[in-house]
Amino acid sequence: MKITIYTTATCPFCSMLISYLAQKKVEFTEQRVDEDEVARNAMMEASGGFLGVPFTVVEKGEEEHKIIGFDKNMLDSILT
Repeated sequence: MKITIYTTATCPFCSMLISYLAQKKVEFTEQRVDEDEVARNAMMEASGGFLGVPFTVVEKGEEEHKIIGFDKNMLDSILT
């Protein structure tokens, strides 16, 4: 499983998501869209142009899940 989260430095929901994944001992890659134009463009492509954060992409086997915002229930259903 590969998890990429797109965040900004000032987003409180991004911080909550990072803390939640760390608490669950889930590995992820953080892409800071406020500091990295390449990351911002990757997020726009993956999200269909959506610019809100956090935006999470979970690649699990052949499936790709895209989550807008910090949605614990959605994350838990994908991670189990």
